[in-house]
Amino acid sequence: MKKKITKQEALRYHEYPEPGKIEVLPSKPYSTQYDLSLAYSPGVAYPCEAIHENPDDVWRYTGKGNMVAVITNGTAVLGLGDIGPLASKPVMEGKCFLFKVFAGLNATDIELDARDVDTFVSAVKAMAPSFGGINLEDIKAPECFEIERRLKEECDIPVMHDDQHGTAIIVAAGMTNALVLQGKKIEDARMVVNGAGAAAVACTDLLVSLGLRRENIVMCDSKGVVRTDRENLNAVKRKFATQRDILTLADAMRGADIFLGLSVKDVVTSDMIKSMAPKPIVFALANPDPEISYESAISSRSDLIFATGRSDYPNQINNVLGFPYIFRGALDCRAVAINEDMKKAAVEAIAGLAKEPVPDMVRNAYDQSRPMEFGPEYILPTPFDPRLLTAVAPAVAAAAIKSGVSRRNLSDTEAYRRHLEHMMAEAQREFTILGLSSPGLQPLDH
Repeated sequence: MKKKITKQEALRYHEYPEPGKIEVLPSKPYSTQYDLSLAYSPGVAYPCEAIHENPDDVWRYTGKGNMVAVITNGTAVLGLGDIGPLASKPVMEGKCFLFKVFAGLNATDIELDARDVDTFVSAVKAMAPSFGGINLEDIKAPECFEIERRLKEECDIPVMHDDQHGTAIIVAAGMTNALVLQGKKIEDARMVVNGAGAAAVACTDLLVSLGLRRENIVMCDSKGVVRTDRENLNAVKRKFATQRDILTLADAMRGADIFLGLSVKDVVTSDMIKSMAPKPIVFALANPDPEISYESAISSRSDLIFATGRSDYPNQINNVLGFPYIFRGALDCRAVAINEDMKKAAVEAIAGLAKEPVPDMVRNAYDQSRPMEFGPEYILPTPFDPRLLTAVAPAVAAAAIKSGVSRRNLSDTEAYRRHLEHMMAEAQREFTILGLSSPGLQPLDH
C-alpha cells in the first residue's frame, strides 16, 4: 500500500539534513595543491585557450555536454498555478533531481522574474552557451508557445517545453498501446480533448502527426466546444475548431473512441463514459484529481482502458518516462534541437518497452497485485524500469543523426547502448532511491 504524503513529512524532507534537493560536487581530484593548480590557475588557462581556438572543444573540456538548464518563470506550476519564480524553485530543483537520478545528467534550476516573452527569451538566450540543453517548465499559455518557438530558432542546443512535449510523448506512447489493445486504428478513432492549454495542444498535435485525423477531433475549453463559429479564438484553438453541431462536452463524448483530459477535476460523469463507443480509451490527466475518478470510471463499463497522472492507479502518464532519456540521447549526439523525428522515436521506444517482459527488480518495487504485463492495466513501463534509458536514449540519438540535427555521429547504436548499460551499472553503486538502485549515469566519454 502506498504511503500517504503529509505536509509535515514533505516539508521536513525538503529542509533536512540541509535545505533543497540538489548540490554541486567536484568531479576531479582536489586533495593536493597540484590538483587545485590544474583545476584553476594556472592550469585552467590551457582549456580556455583550446576552446578559444576551436569552440567545439568546449564539449571535450567542460561539463556543457552533460548539463541541462531547467528554466521557469513560475506562471503555471503543477496544480498550483501562477505562484511566481520563488515559490516554483522546489519544483525546479525536483526536476533537476530527476535528471540526475534517472539519466545521469547534471541540471541546474533557473527561476526567472520575467513574465513577458521578450525579457524571458533574451535572458535564456544570453545564458544558453553554458548548457547542453534547455528544459522549459511551468510557463503559462499562450506565452509558452512563443517562448519555445523563438528559443528553438535562436539557440543551437535542444530546447523543449516539457509540459507540452514531454506530456505529449508519454500520452502518445500510452495511446498507441491502448489503441492496439482495443483493436482500433488511430486514423479511424474519434477523440474528445477537454482542455486547450499547452499540454492539450501538444498532445493533440503529436497524435495528429501519428495519424489521428483533425476532422475526428473535438476540443473543449472552459466555454464549451471549440467551434469555428465562436468569436475571439486564438490561432492555436482555431486549428482544432470543429464545424459539427455540438455545444457541450457531453454532446462531444457520445460515440467517441478516446477522451483526453488535461483540464480540471470532476467534469466527466459516468453517463458520459457510458455514452462513448465500444472499447473506449479515457486518459483523465487533470492534476492532482482527474476529470473522473478511477473508481467511477471503471465501474461505468468493463471494456474501458483508463489512465491518470496518479501513481496510485494503473497506467500513470508520467513525464519521467521520457524527458531524462530524451535529453540524454540528444546531448550525447550533441543535437541542435529536439525535432518531431526524435519525439516519435521516443514514443515508439517507450510504447515498445511496455510489451517486453518486466524484470523482477522492477516488479519487486511495486504492489505485487498490480498487473505487470502488457494489457489494459499496463500500457506503459513503470518509472523505475531501468531499461527506459537503454531503450529511449539510443532511439532518440539515432533519430537525431538520421534527421541531420546531430553534431556527433553515434553510428554504432549497440556500442552506445552497451556504454549506457555499463554506466548504469556503475551508477547503481552510488545512488539509491525508494529502495531501488538508480539508473543514473555519468557523461559519455568524449
